Amino acid sequence: MGLGSAQKAPIMEKHQQHPKDTGSPEVQVAVLTERIGQLTDHFKIHSKDHSSRRGLLMMVNRRRRLLDYLKVRHSNRYLQLIQSLGIRR
Repeated sequence: MGLGSAQKAPIMEKHQQHPKDTGSPEVQVAVLTERIGQLTDHFKIHSKDHSSRRGLLMMVNRRRRLLDYLKVRHSNRYLQLIQSLGIRR
C-alpha cells in the first residue's frame, strides 16, 4: 500500500534541495506525510486494521524525529517545510 514512484516524483520535485536529492529530511518528511494521509483515509473504512495502525504509528514517529532534527539543525528549513505541508506545531 506504499507510494509508487509515479506518486513520489512530484512530491520529491517540490521539496528537493538539488535535482538528484532523494534523501534530504525535507523529501523524507514530505513522502511520509503523503503516506500518513493515505493510511488515515484507509482507517476511516477499515477501523479494525490494527497491524496497519502500528505501521502508521511508526511512520508518525519517524516523521517526528526527522522534524525534530530539522528544527534543531536548520530552523528556517523546518519552518518552510511545516508551512508548505500544513503540518501543525
